[in-house]
Amino acid sequence: MDKLLEGLYGMTWQQGVMILVGLLLIYLAIKKEYEPMLLLPIGFGAILTNIPLSSAIGENGFLTILYNAGIRTELFPILIFIAVGAMIDFSPLLRQPVMIFFGAAAQLGIFLAMLLAASTGAFSLKEAASIGIIGAADGPTSIYVANLFAPDLLGPISVAAYSYMALVPMIQPPVIRALTTKEERQIRMDADYDSKVSKKVLILFPIVVTLVAGIIAPVSVGLVGALMFGNLVRESGVLERLSKSAQNELANLVTLLLGITIGSTMVAERFLAPTTLMILGIGLLAFVFDTAGGVLFAKFINLFLKSKVNPMIGAAGISAFPMSARVVQKIAQEEDPTNFILMQAIGANVAGQIGSIVAGGVLLALVG
Repeated sequence: MDKLLEGLYGMTWQQGVMILVGLLLIYLAIKKEYEPMLLLPIGFGAILTNIPLSSAIGENGFLTILYNAGIRTELFPILIFIAVGAMIDFSPLLRQPVMIFFGAAAQLGIFLAMLLAASTGAFSLKEAASIGIIGAADGPTSIYVANLFAPDLLGPISVAAYSYMALVPMIQPPVIRALTTKEERQIRMDADYDSKVSKKVLILFPIVVTLVAGIIAPVSVGLVGALMFGNLVRESGVLERLSKSAQNELANLVTLLLGITIGSTMVAERFLAPTTLMILGIGLLAFVFDTAGGVLFAKFINLFLKSKVNPMIGAAGISAFPMSARVVQKIAQEEDPTNFILMQAIGANVAGQIGSIVAGGVLLALVG
């Protein structure tokens, strides 16, 4: 009988708290629909990990095997990037290439959060870089960098990254409204919705981006190359079955395995520490800094433009696609129901996908 109940006897209060955290993530995924494809498996993985004497972890535990095979080797994040690349249509960005600058400006939060984390004295430079990358608003990039620089912090960094991505509709509007006037939020932007991007350009784009980013920061080739390979499969027109498989079967399977494996890193002894609260706090500030950086950049260039840019477009430059673009369009229509800036917001949002990966590559090159 004691053998059957040894899990109960071995339960610590820390493990009990982490099981409650796992249940909270599952609740948010199901009831609130916050990133359910990831928060649900992450939450269940946390429960499996924190059951005393769990056979799911350890030398022969399936979660440990998945971690060693998919996270430690960076395989899962890379496969996710291939799937995401196959899903993205870069034509809104190619119709308005200037939006790439908004995608770059909205990465400000990565570097400010990194400096803030480093200034606390609680984290090494590599750990600070891993925390800063939460501001990429890109879960796979956060996992990729954290696994290389701070594997012990992978759990809280991943949870922060995906949780705040789900909370973009709550985080961004107050920041946008605080930094803009009603008149600025009502600015209209002309868009040529009927303009076409040639198939040749769509095919060349992922190849050129990979070459340019790879030459500037070779360490980024794994990230950028996987994303752009998936996009090339999509745009080539000759790999329709593979493109659909990447968008559906590959994305679904790897997301499932990635989520539950990330949950296995939420071990009570490591997660329930003051540094976890600091990571969550700095991660939130990273998203705020990202939004502010994009908006302020748009306001700055408006000083030199005759045809003004709606500064809310800058907020869409983060990588949380397509939620951020939807947030911007929603605010625009609240101010003026006839104002449609979704096309420009999508362009900036797609640029943010590239910007976040390049920023992650820059951190890997500079800090690594």
